[in-house]
Amino acid sequence: MPNWEQVINEIALQQNGLLAQGQIALQQAQAQAAQAVGTIRKKYLQALANKTQRNVIAYYSGFLSKPDLALLDITDEDKNGFMMASHEIDRTKGLDLFLHTPGGRMSATVSIVDYLHKIFGKDIRAIVPQMAMSAGTMIACSCREIFMGTHSNLGPIDPQLRGLAAAGVIQEFKQAAREIKRDTTRVAIWQPILSKYYPTFLSECENAIKWSSDFVRRQLETVMFEGLPDAEDRARQAVKALTNYRGNRGHDRHLHYDDCVAMKLKVSRIEDDKEFQDLVLTIHHCYMHSLANTPTFKIIENQLGRGFAKIQSPPQPPPRQPQ
Repeated sequence: MPNWEQVINEIALQQNGLLAQGQIALQQAQAQAAQAVGTIRKKYLQALANKTQRNVIAYYSGFLSKPDLALLDITDEDKNGFMMASHEIDRTKGLDLFLHTPGGRMSATVSIVDYLHKIFGKDIRAIVPQMAMSAGTMIACSCREIFMGTHSNLGPIDPQLRGLAAAGVIQEFKQAAREIKRDTTRVAIWQPILSKYYPTFLSECENAIKWSSDFVRRQLETVMFEGLPDAEDRARQAVKALTNYRGNRGHDRHLHYDDCVAMKLKVSRIEDDKEFQDLVLTIHHCYMHSLANTPTFKIIENQLGRGFAKIQSPPQPPPRQPQ
């Protein structure tokens, strides 16, 4: 299977073949480039589906190459992509779900997982070629198995509200309460810190933590650990590790294969099957090229090339000033 550079060359050959058909304008050239990359992606997605005899849906966000754009996170709009990608395929074959995402909205994540389970049952395997952070980790934990490489990682699932760690906010409130109880003069120190929080924010943080923890624990118990005698205990311990605000030391901590094994998640190494590894990494390279070198910033599609893509709008020229 081709490596990163060979994927570039294959895409270039495909694009040059399209360009050779005649002179085209810049916008047409960009469209042809996207078409060339898409053709190569579909080729290798289909090759993986042929090998596994399973459906494949790739969910890719351009958060690494286009970090300043909006809508890179998991949103309710993404369900449209999953609906399109799930349409008219043999659902009895199950699903291998590629995940490359920074995470996103809890409500959207729960809804997407519910939809996928209704379509494919519990026969869903997650493939994480590089990063599935936060809510992406929640989706992975909703699958019966997670495939990871040496370079792959999941992330903590502690909720973030308005850019703040919910667990950190609660920890700060508790620390303030302890210090003020011991010494009332500490009120003057804590007042400007706590005044930045609006009423009900603390309860929102508590609710968010309970929602995410309960959701992932339930998914692990009923899907990944289903049938195991210690399913409940394993799920509880895994959630405890994934939500350990002090231990993880940051929402962006990278949890690699060995970390996931230590949590007793059902993870398998991509490298255990050379052909499978080559196909997974080639597909990953194709998507990373698509997101880095075209205006596309989010893609959800299946092995038939059916799906949904979000494309960055070209910059608009400034309005003409009256003469």
